[in-house]
Amino acid sequence: MSKPPARIRLADAAFALFDERGYEQTTVDDIAERAGVGRTTFFRHYRSKEAVIFPDHDRLLELIRDRLATAGHSTALVAVSDAVRLVLLHYIEEGDLARRRYALTSKVAALRDREIASVARYQRLFREFIADWMGDPTASASLRAELMAASVVAAHNHVLRRWLRGESSDPVEEIDEAMREVLALFPAPSATTAAHDGGTTVVAFRTGQDLDALLPSLRRVIEGASGG
Repeated sequence: MSKPPARIRLADAAFALFDERGYEQTTVDDIAERAGVGRTTFFRHYRSKEAVIFPDHDRLLELIRDRLATAGHSTALVAVSDAVRLVLLHYIEEGDLARRRYALTSKVAALRDREIASVARYQRLFREFIADWMGDPTASASLRAELMAASVVAAHNHVLRRWLRGESSDPVEEIDEAMREVLALFPAPSATTAAHDGGTTVVAFRTGQDLDALLPSLRRVIEGASGG
């Protein structure tokens, strides 16, 4: 039986050593020796021992960017949901490796900091895409784009962590439901600009109250929007 590729042997060796000795106590030489390769081979595949733990962020960012680039204005939110699902599926396909990474980053502060920085890159990518989709340069629109991007990333991380902890039997269904909830919080740009353009505002909601009791409240909302 042939050996696994050197990249995989290095990753397996690194995580085994991190478990045995601790992350800080493990060196690149230790990893290379355990994998049966030299330092040159290690650095051909990974820039550092930290890169063994986080090898795919750049590729995932490219996958997200490529998916978002295919979207038109009317399909932008579908593209956001698809991009989030792509990232989740990547971790699911990693299986045990993703769980070992989660356990390690939970214990090592330096790795948590790296993970936080990586999450910020995802959020920035979504924020820029959403801001372009909104097409509104105002400060309030910029804030909405930031909030929406943060909500998208938070929904993904919530579902991912549930799966990593063994709490989710169907993470794909969970992420689809989570994204539906997130996107429902943010109306499409056409809905938010109608009042400012002098158009008609249409409000849809579900309630058990009598319509006559609701009309005064609705009137106050509409008058407030037109006055603002």
